Amino acid sequence: MFFFVLVAIVVAVLLTSIRVIKEYERAVIFRLGRVIGAKGPGIFFLWPIIDSMTKVNLRLMTVEIQPQDVITKDNVTIKISAVVYFKVVDPVKSVIQVNNYFYAIEQLSQTTLRSICGQAELDKLLSEREKINTEIQEILDKHSDSWGVKVTLVELKQIDLPQDMQRAMARQAEAERDRRAKVISAEGEYQAAKKLREAAQIISEYPQALQLRYLQTLNEISAKNNTTTILPIPLDLIRGFSQKE
Repeated sequence: MFFFVLVAIVVAVLLTSIRVIKEYERAVIFRLGRVIGAKGPGIFFLWPIIDSMTKVNLRLMTVEIQPQDVITKDNVTIKISAVVYFKVVDPVKSVIQVNNYFYAIEQLSQTTLRSICGQAELDKLLSEREKINTEIQEILDKHSDSWGVKVTLVELKQIDLPQDMQRAMARQAEAERDRRAKVISAEGEYQAAKKLREAAQIISEYPQALQLRYLQTLNEISAKNNTTTILPIPLDLIRGFSQKE
């Protein structure tokens, strides 16, 4: 009877010592308090009492940085939010080098965001967001490398401007649109005047071209105003009167 009880206890202990880890997880194994490595995915065995484990998720994770108050280099107060994408690449380091790597990444992202954006002017933040994203990502990745964490991407999510700054930028954009419209109009007038000059040179060299243009104009007038009677006068006659004068 004692033998069967002993066998049952052994079987129960063995069953409770079997662990299964999913494909996207790793188990950091501690034996008598010392790290012996990471196991998984799949099934493995833990020695009762002397072994323990900590699961680590290897999937890509995101942390949303809540809006941070930032004073830019040109003394404009704005609110900036961002999203950070990262994943664990070394399960052992992520367990023994930092207490909570997710919280650590979140806090480091907040301070780095305020620091980098505070060193830039507002125009640079608005026009060079990709460059700012890359700069923040490189800093985060450098500091988190010792934690076994890889920061893959940082995206500035939203930049909130003060109301007076928004109105000023709207006026500036409107003035820029007016300037472009005037430049385009002036360019069109310049090109039209240039073409008219070329046409005048051609007509002065070939007087027959003026006669053809005169007949074309009469044709256009007669097509638009059917009730109007047009009596074409030869240009030579008009030219003769002008020469007598």
